[in-house]
Amino acid sequence: MGLPLPPPEVEEETRRAFAKTPLCPSCLGRLFAKVDSGLTNRERGRRVLASLGLEAAVACWLCQGLMEEIPAFADLVAAALEGWDFDSFLVGSRVDPDVLNREEILWTELGLDTYEPIKAEINREVGKLLEARLGQTVDFQRPTITAVIDTMMDHVDLQVAPLYLYGRYRKLAPMPQTKWPCPDCRGAGCEACDHRGTLYETSVEEVIAAAVMPQVEGEDHTFHGMGREDIDARMLGRGRPFVLEIKRPRRRTLDYEAVALEIEPEGQVSVSEMCPSSREEVVAIKALRSEKSYAVRVRLGSPTSLAKLQEAVDALKGKEIVQRTPARVSHRRADRERVKLVVDAEVLQAHGTEVELRIRAEAGTYIKELVHGDDGRTRPSLAALLETEAQVERLDVLEIHDEGAHGQGLQGSKAPDATEVPETTSG
Repeated sequence: MGLPLPPPEVEEETRRAFAKTPLCPSCLGRLFAKVDSGLTNRERGRRVLASLGLEAAVACWLCQGLMEEIPAFADLVAAALEGWDFDSFLVGSRVDPDVLNREEILWTELGLDTYEPIKAEINREVGKLLEARLGQTVDFQRPTITAVIDTMMDHVDLQVAPLYLYGRYRKLAPMPQTKWPCPDCRGAGCEACDHRGTLYETSVEEVIAAAVMPQVEGEDHTFHGMGREDIDARMLGRGRPFVLEIKRPRRRTLDYEAVALEIEPEGQVSVSEMCPSSREEVVAIKALRSEKSYAVRVRLGSPTSLAKLQEAVDALKGKEIVQRTPARVSHRRADRERVKLVVDAEVLQAHGTEVELRIRAEAGTYIKELVHGDDGRTRPSLAALLETEAQVERLDVLEIHDEGAHGQGLQGSKAPDATEVPETTSG
């Protein structure tokens, strides 16, 4: 079905515009992009010219030949995408500001509201060519990869969505959860950190990433844990949920069994339940406030009878305590008081000044301070109730009670978000 003849006022506007500013069929058709559907702008422009008895301009005043480069732009993007795994893509573009300025001038002079921006047509037409060539689909919401064409420099920038991997880790040796840059050299390496750039030889993040990164060929990684245990505390039980975020991965498939087997021989960290994840799950596990169970080995300042110890533990069980920000972390956390619930507490064994307890507490409870009192900053504490010093000799996280937590952030998700693309319009 052909384009209907334009009304007299549109016909006159077109003749006037074409006489003053000769346009190629694409740029002319874009002026009336919202008048009808089912045609490309090039087809629309040619039919408008035919209906008015006009010939196409040899040199376009607006794009100056840019619209003829659509196939070349598709070739550039296809070459840039070689070697990258993706299941959806999006095309964006950066266009010469002079072209955009001429476009604005034309819109203003004609007073039309039926136009489409040139970037929208470039993005759409390049995307159509690539869909046919690559067998992949354009995704306007959550593309795996976004190709941004710099039409002035004939260059393509790739914005690659991160790869998110969920899992649970168990930690059996003292180490931080994440990389801990040296404060003296800020990661550059110095004598204070033995030229490692970090305060500790390794971390849970680095152990896991070392097994994952070679498979996905990522450029960097970020570790998102459901809370964190102290450096000297073990993480036992089913492990702590985490999401590892891989930046700019070339590969997006992973042999999870191979990752687990590579980590296991280290004897310090093990992983389980690894599977694909999403940005939503990062938000979900950060927001969850799950209770935790601990095994705590305590050394008392003086021998205490089992009856008195049991009485003190019973005084904590099921009770709310008040904890002011511990002195050991006050340099990096706001100094305020928090009310926390000790869900359960029991004596596992007691021999002289050696005591072992099991404690279940609300998320965010400082267990070491619950034991020793932190010079009165935690009220009540085991030490205060026993009227003797109490120091934690070993702390193990036995379980994180997050039943049903995994998958909450995956509902309704399709693919990870791509990085924001500046100066990009999607057609």
